[in-house]
Amino acid sequence: MRINSKKFQNIIIIWLFSWLLLFVFLPNLIIIITSFLTHDDKNLIKIIFTLNNYKRLFNSLYANVILNSINIAIITTLFCLIISYPLALLLTQISIKLQSLMLFLLILPFCTNSLIRIYGLRFFLSARGFLNNFLLYIKLIDKPIQILYTQKAVIIGLVYILLPFMVIPIYSSIQKLDKYYFEAAKDLGANKFQIFLRITVPLTKQGVIAGCILVSISAMGLFYIADLMGGAKNLLIGNIIKNQFLYLRDWPFGSAISITLTILISGIAFLLSYYQLDDYKA
Repeated sequence: MRINSKKFQNIIIIWLFSWLLLFVFLPNLIIIITSFLTHDDKNLIKIIFTLNNYKRLFNSLYANVILNSINIAIITTLFCLIISYPLALLLTQISIKLQSLMLFLLILPFCTNSLIRIYGLRFFLSARGFLNNFLLYIKLIDKPIQILYTQKAVIIGLVYILLPFMVIPIYSSIQKLDKYYFEAAKDLGANKFQIFLRITVPLTKQGVIAGCILVSISAMGLFYIADLMGGAKNLLIGNIIKNQFLYLRDWPFGSAISITLTILISGIAFLLSYYQLDDYKA
């Protein structure tokens, strides 16, 4: 029985290793090598190694797009956190049946393609959409507000799509809190605000960090949201990669941007994970 169990374990390990090798390591290795090759109009690439693809990233045009992507990712993460924390806290205060229903409703949009949801949001925010019509009807505005094709629209779209990725880790961390901490704090005379500030917030830090990692990393790569909501003036780094591969067919430069984005995202994930690990040790 033990031999069979060991064989099964080895099969799983080999299967996982093969999957990582074929679908993670090799594609990334190809992208890394391509990023150091030279662009060729006829054959896409020429086997001439160069660093020019990375040097082009220091061009002000691309540097501004990278900074804009980081800026939008930070703002999106902050908005998701501000909305998600009170929402997750409220979810834990209601009955279990209602919690299950609310969580189901939170996850339900995932059953629909995110592209369709973004088209729905576009219609809602458009000049003749429901929002503007409603504001005009109650005479709060005199003319439609231009929301689409601005940076605000990109951030609204990202928050709309990524909000569940922040709510669920925070909700999970709040759910795991030991109620005895709250009772002890009450016995010692702490009020609700003090309990929240000194017990709830520090002990749910892990969920907040996990949510921030998920949202910030995803926010930089969702190029179709920037395409549909922000137009040509509000590009993310993902849009530049898409354009290089699909339209300009400059695969070496597209690969160089992809590697830069991977390093950037890995750096953010490492810093947040290190902070999380450091918090565990403390």
